Amino acid sequence: MARQPLDREEYIEQAYFFRVYRERLEDGTPSQEILAGLKEEVLATTKLPMAIDFLIGEIQLNGRIGAGMERLSHYFLPFQTFIIQKAEEDYSRFDFRIALKILEGEALFRSSEDVDQAALFIYQFECLARNRLGYDHGILAISEDTAYSEPWQKWINKIRFDLGTVDFADLVYARSEQYVFDLQQQRKEPAFQPSLEVLFASHAGRIARASSGKDPLYLFAALQRQLGYPEVPQIKRSEKKQLNPALEARIHRLESRLALLEQENQGGIDLSSFYNQDSKFEDDPKTFDP
Repeated sequence: MARQPLDREEYIEQAYFFRVYRERLEDGTPSQEILAGLKEEVLATTKLPMAIDFLIGEIQLNGRIGAGMERLSHYFLPFQTFIIQKAEEDYSRFDFRIALKILEGEALFRSSEDVDQAALFIYQFECLARNRLGYDHGILAISEDTAYSEPWQKWINKIRFDLGTVDFADLVYARSEQYVFDLQQQRKEPAFQPSLEVLFASHAGRIARASSGKDPLYLFAALQRQLGYPEVPQIKRSEKKQLNPALEARIHRLESRLALLEQENQGGIDLSSFYNQDSKFEDDPKTFDP
């Protein structure tokens, strides 16, 4: 049975769920406590409270929610599950908070009345590329998204095998209105129409053509600037934190004590560093009075 798209209110509540989950994690609240609170907060007319209730059981049993999301495949999309599971992998460098922020942005984008399939795909693909999550399983998860029509799903499955041999910008350009227009001009056949369905608008095709051979991140940035495609969350470099002066002084004292212990183990403590080299203990003949 094909998975049916969720209602708009479901995605609005999902966006709230992912945002609050991330914010409370940053405050140091345990996940189990966060989920229990969110179960009461989200709109009861949606299916999300039941999904959260199931995730609470999963996190109590396994300490993770990715497996629970996979079992709730009728509610959570494969791409959402994939993102969370990659963040929960052992030794993963993909920050769980960034994963939640990615899903928050995606849910907000889906909550719009008319979802642009091209913009959604570029957003999801950039998530894979920017965070190095792997294209094979990631693109397969994207292709199973209910937001895509059949031509889109076929094309997404096809590029799984083309990536690495064909530039991504060229793949986008070849399925754009701009490519059709360029062929019509080259062949001098204004009525020419390709056998494959056009997926990207003319403006996106021109940007892809101009980005051919470049880093795909430049293509994503141009699409965001020119066409308003949603931006993928990134990790911001935090400013270097200054140590508390009292703590810093204590660390210096500990370092000095460790240095003394090392000298003692090596055969003796060198006290010369504690001498005041400028001190003089000689009597001054001019001022000495017996």
